[in-house]
Formats: sequence, C-alpha cells, structure tokens
Amino acid sequence: MSQLLEEKHFVLSADELAHAVNDTRNHTLSLVADLNDSQMSPPYKININPFVWELGHIAFFYEAFLNQILDPSPPLIEGANDLYNSFEVDHVDRWSLPLPSQEATRTYLDNVRTQTIKLLQKEPPSAKTTYLTLLAVLHEDMHGEAFTYMRQTLEYQRPPNSGKASFNANAIDAGPYPGDTKIPGGIFQLGATPDLPFIFDNEKWAHPVEVAPFQIAKAPVTNAEFLRFIEDEGYHRRELWSTQGWIWRSKQGAQTPLYWARGESEWLRRHFSRWIPIEPHAPVIHVTWYEAEAYCHWANRRLPTEAEWEMAASVEPNMNGTGVTGKKRRYPWGDAPPTPNHANLDSHHPGCVDVAAYPEGDSAFGCRQMLGNVWEWTATSFYPFPGFILDYPYKEYSAPWFGYPKVLKGAAWATRSRLAYNTYRNFFHPDRNDVFAGFRTCAL
Repeated sequence: MSQLLEEKHFVLSADELAHAVNDTRNHTLSLVADLNDSQMSPPYKININPFVWELGHIAFFYEAFLNQILDPSPPLIEGANDLYNSFEVDHVDRWSLPLPSQEATRTYLDNVRTQTIKLLQKEPPSAKTTYLTLLAVLHEDMHGEAFTYMRQTLEYQRPPNSGKASFNANAIDAGPYPGDTKIPGGIFQLGATPDLPFIFDNEKWAHPVEVAPFQIAKAPVTNAEFLRFIEDEGYHRRELWSTQGWIWRSKQGAQTPLYWARGESEWLRRHFSRWIPIEPHAPVIHVTWYEAEAYCHWANRRLPTEAEWEMAASVEPNMNGTGVTGKKRRYPWGDAPPTPNHANLDSHHPGCVDVAAYPEGDSAFGCRQMLGNVWEWTATSFYPFPGFILDYPYKEYSAPWFGYPKVLKGAAWATRSRLAYNTYRNFFHPDRNDVFAGFRTCAL
C-alpha cells in the first residue's frame, strides 16, 4: 500500500461510500441525458473529448483504480485499457477508436457501478477502500464539470440538471463587492495536513511559507471591471502583456474574453446556446491566465500567489487583529461542509451570480466567494510541494503536469461541493479559456 494510503485513517461505511458512488453517477448521467448520438460524438476539438469516450473512461477508472486493486478479476470489457486509459490513448485518437455505442457504454457504466457496490458491501470498508472509492468518485466529479464546460464549448443547451435545486434566491442580483481586505502576513502552512479526510497527492504536505502582509480584493474581478480594460484598448496595448501572453493574443486574434460579442446596443455573452447581456456584477469568466495577467498590469494590480490566496481563505486573525492564528479552516467560513447558502456550487444556479452574493461564505478576513461561482487563477506555477513522493495510487494525476500549468484555487458554479475546499489545487495551462476560470487581484 502506498505511503499516502498508510497515512490515512479516515473510514466511511459501505452505505456512505455507495451513496457517494450513486450520487456522482446520477449526476454524470443527468449531464448527458438529453444528448443524441451525434452530440455524444462531436467533431474533433483540441480541448474536449467525445462524451461517449469520457463515459467509458469514467467506468474504466473505477475498474482500474478501485475494483481491480481491491479484488482482481477479468475486466468487464476486453481491451478497455486500449480504449480508455487516458495516458496510453492519444487525445486525437479518441475520435477514431472502435468505441462501443452509447447504449453499450451506458451498460458498461451500469455494470461497473453494480460491481463496485457489491465490492463495497463485501466486507466493512478499510481506510484503503474508503480512499480509493473517494478517488474514483472525485475523478468522476471532475469529469462532470468537464461535461458542463464541454457543453458550453459546443454551444449545446445548458445542462438539464442545472438551476433546479433550492438555494438563497436573493443571491443572484446581489451587486458588486468592491474593495480590498488586509491580511497581516506571517508564517503560513501551505498545503494539507494528514488529519484531513481526503487529499490529492499534490496537496501533501503542509509546509511553512513566509508571506509578507498584503491586500487582496474582497471579490473576483467583474464583467463591468473587465469591460473597462477592453474599452481602454487593453487587448491592443503590447506593454500590458507578457511575451507569451502577447504571442497567445496575436495568434488567437483575441479582443475580448471568449464568448463575448458586441451587440447593437450592449455587450453580449454566449451562455451555452443563448446570447445574453453580460451581467455587470458577475465575475468575468472564460479568461486565460494571460488575460488575467494583462488586466492586472493595466489596473496596477497583481495576481495573488497560491500561498496568499490560501492564506486569505483559511486563516483566522489573532485576538488583537495584528496577525493570524495557527489554525487553518478547511473552508473559508469554517470546518462545516458547504451548504447552498455558503457558495454557488453543484449547479444550484446555472451560471455565475453577482460577486456580492453568498455573504455566509465569507472568510475570516472578509473575502467573498473564495469557493464557488468561478475558479481563480493564481500567479503560481504548478509544482510539487517539498518532499513530494510519487507513491499515489493514480500516479498520472499530478506528476506529468508539473511545470507549465498555473494553479487555480476555489471552485466554480458547476464544481461538486465535495471538490471545494481551501487546500484543493486545480491546474490548467495558461492559455485555457474554455474552463470556468476568472481571477481576483492583489494590491502592488
């Protein structure tokens, strides 16, 4: 057993694990329930996969990283590794594979789920079983969010399951939330600690980082704020862009965020299959790291480092407010898991809401929406923490990506709440703008 699994002592019951498996599977299927065969296998695009391939990949992951480890048995589909192993099947080849039909793929999903539930009920789960099951569940949750932004990319209708849960309705039109909050700085333990119920390999382990006092925006940059950058010729001013950023902008011909267009009398944004007026006080979304960087240069601001972002989200002030305590919160508001009143997660609302919404989710220093609504780019490149050891059950999760990607923190409106906590490290290449990413800024 890997060192990471040996260090974990968190155990859930068979019923709790089965509930998580069923919950994420039902959510996944709801995201594609309305898609026909043609929509399930769209033409090639660089940042998407065929939906039918991704569904098979999800099933394969349970087999390879849970069921086969705990109870080795013949695979349910012969040659599944050659079809669905994402690190052995080149991205472009996924359109030309002899994939099973949509119906056969759904049968594969059902059979793997049945096999998984039976395995969980075979004997009381151990810490190892708990960890591997949650790994498979959270992996599926990530693909569920990918399905959602793939639908946006392909101009499909919004997911049929979004916007149906009850939540704090007055959050939608809450308005702007301007200004900065001061963080005293100090020695901060960046990363996760072994007592947490679940972590990914790139979160281990918490280590001391010295952070100077800083001021961070209480909310992400809004559409209205980003529009001022556009109207001040921000996309055409070379001095605002890094060398790589300008190369990206020039190649793409970018003049606005992805999915923006100038209407006859107002700016519009494509939201799935519909064009809508931009929401002035919602966070800007679908922007690259390069665009965030250029905006910061224009605004005489900067992106927060990963340590600064996590510090602002998780620390508490000391008694006299001149420093911070040694305690870290798992979530900005405390250690209790998210509810619909804390954050815009789980597709409770079918898109971003205003940045002043969800005051119950504020951090101790008054930062709002550090979880939910929109992922936030940081200034930090994605590298391992000190002492990183490649002993994770899914070795391809982090190690192949270290280097060029940038770290994103927080979560977006389509992120499952299981994946939304302060130490979670998302990562994408700086030219990605199809994902649900925005940013907040710090004072220079």
